[in-house]
Amino acid sequence: MPDGICSVMASELCKTISVARLEKHKNLFLNYRNLHHFPLELLKDEGLQYLERLYMKRNSLTTLPENLAQKLPNLVELYLHSNNIVVVPEAIGSLVKLQCLDLSDNALEIVCPEIGRLRALRHLRLANNQLQFLPPDLGRSRELQYVYVDNNIHLKGLPSYLYNKVIGCSGCGAPIQVSEVKLLSFSSGQLTVFLPAEVKAIGTENDHVLPLQELAMRSLHHTYHSFLKDLNFLSPISLPRSLLELLHCPLGHCHRCSEPMFTIVYPKLFPLRETPMAGLHQGRTTVSFVAYCCSTQCLQTFDLLS
Repeated sequence: MPDGICSVMASELCKTISVARLEKHKNLFLNYRNLHHFPLELLKDEGLQYLERLYMKRNSLTTLPENLAQKLPNLVELYLHSNNIVVVPEAIGSLVKLQCLDLSDNALEIVCPEIGRLRALRHLRLANNQLQFLPPDLGRSRELQYVYVDNNIHLKGLPSYLYNKVIGCSGCGAPIQVSEVKLLSFSSGQLTVFLPAEVKAIGTENDHVLPLQELAMRSLHHTYHSFLKDLNFLSPISLPRSLLELLHCPLGHCHRCSEPMFTIVYPKLFPLRETPMAGLHQGRTTVSFVAYCCSTQCLQTFDLLS
């Protein structure tokens, strides 16, 4: 695109954002702007504190800024359909008022766990990406009601929290060449699903005793959250940094009892085709629901349909 045209477009973009800031607009439309980077004008000074809906469809964005929640704290709806976003920063978990997030038609391979902790989120659109797994806690919030992951061809497992939600998963479940994947997998019969990259160990029904490290982490988490309410006084000297970060943000919570899990999970598969939801999808998907449990007892007693 000629430099003159680019300059005019940039000038128009700055003017649009400046007007939105001065007039305290609640809606901002930045679709079809050929944006390769998130506009700095949106993040300048205090940002757009009044903005509730941001539309940035069909651009060429590859990522989002870390200070998005700080500059746009009142976002309720964020539309990023048809960009080239590969990674969503953890900071998106700080958009506490966000109810609708559309990341369809991007290049996502990983969804950060923080998306599963957006307590106000009701609609999540992740269709037509390159996802292989979803965070174990996705769907734990009662507010989340609609999740669309259609045409993520390598996605074979959905967290069991999503069972009673409205989900779109057509076109999911194509075979993966195992040699190309560096993720732990779990098999049950002829079914195999890949687990989130954060999961480093898988337990089975025969593992009746939890690993010592997992027991210690759960004990620390329970002690500090029950009595001290604060983990900040723990120094990196007290625990390795990786474990210290896990104490703040567990791998997930048991789908049976909500116990936090840190170093190991006990997965259980429920093929969608064997549930009452099978008729809704009419064979267009081969995914399974995955229950992430914290122990053999929860693994044995968890029932998706109860």
